[in-house]
Amino acid sequence: MREVLDELMQWWEAGETIGVGTVVATFRSAPRPPGASMLVGPDKSAVGSVSGGCVEGAVYELAESVVASGTPVLQRYGVSDDDAFAVGLTCGGILDVYVEEVSQRTFPELGEIAADLRAGRPVAIATVVEHPDPARLGTRMIVRPGSDGEVVPVDVAPDGASEGPHRQGLSRLWSERATDAVRDDALGLLASGSNATLTYGPDGERRGEGMRVFVWGFAPKPRLLVFGAIDFAAAVAKVGAFLGYDVTVCDARPVFATASRFPEADRVVVDWPHRYLTEQLEAGAIDQRTVITVLTHDPKFDVPLLEVALRLPEVAYVGAMGSRRTHDDRMARLRGVGLTDGELDGLHSPIGLDLGARTPEETAISIAAEFIAGRWGGSGRHLAETTGRIHG
Repeated sequence: MREVLDELMQWWEAGETIGVGTVVATFRSAPRPPGASMLVGPDKSAVGSVSGGCVEGAVYELAESVVASGTPVLQRYGVSDDDAFAVGLTCGGILDVYVEEVSQRTFPELGEIAADLRAGRPVAIATVVEHPDPARLGTRMIVRPGSDGEVVPVDVAPDGASEGPHRQGLSRLWSERATDAVRDDALGLLASGSNATLTYGPDGERRGEGMRVFVWGFAPKPRLLVFGAIDFAAAVAKVGAFLGYDVTVCDARPVFATASRFPEADRVVVDWPHRYLTEQLEAGAIDQRTVITVLTHDPKFDVPLLEVALRLPEVAYVGAMGSRRTHDDRMARLRGVGLTDGELDGLHSPIGLDLGARTPEETAISIAAEFIAGRWGGSGRHLAETTGRIHG
């Protein structure tokens, strides 16, 4: 949606109806990723692409049909590699494309969502693209991050009626179980800024089938700042990249801070850690999702860096590596430069959860487990020792 947002909003704000085709799932060598969209405007123009040109003609015709009927359609395109040229999908992949009509009537929240996207505020759109009950097809849930995840269930009426099956409310179309399951999964996708089609039972059962929900997760990747170009840093960078973080490794020593030593990092920066963090703060590149790991365990790097990090207005996590003796010395030094007990409460040190880790890779899992627990409010206890819902 993001790449066609300007054109979509021009028509939507003018009160027009637009046919929208969106890739919601791909298999094999499909040319466009989930979330790629094509518009068919009221002037019959086509904007965007769902397949790089392979099946645009078929999607265009389907979009016109959907606008005329008001009934959304989930359509699969693609055949085997040997026959791909016959249908136009030359890569041989498979696409599931969801086609719907979009207007101020069917998607009244679109204006607010567009404002979120333009302001860089994270928001997720969860749309039912397949369901045995036709009344649920096309219903949406808008999810924004919050303490428990702000959820705005949205019912649409594609037939144009102000009342009817799509206006019977949350209790009719989004049960508590379905709401909880989709919300939790949407928040997870939103945290990494990714899109996916999720499968549930018809009423949101996690191990069932029948309901498919496409989730657009509109958010930049959260940042993971790894300070200290050591062997543990390479493992933390790798785990962070796997979890969907935008990873930066920073160290003042150019002989150690090289891209070849940290292939999983998005960037490797040679700078004094405290100076780099200050510059990032001033540039507005630090937010409440940012994770900061301090792995140098050297006072000349740690203390100035933590003096900045622990005074940040909002950040997800600050952790520092070192033995208990190093920790005690570090705390004394930080108090010596004026940090208060309240500010020091924000420091996770020694870093990580007690997993009995020995190797850099195991230690990286320990560190990641701690900041994941912090993100979602987990206790770090054995699940067998807890009660209640497992996911959130």
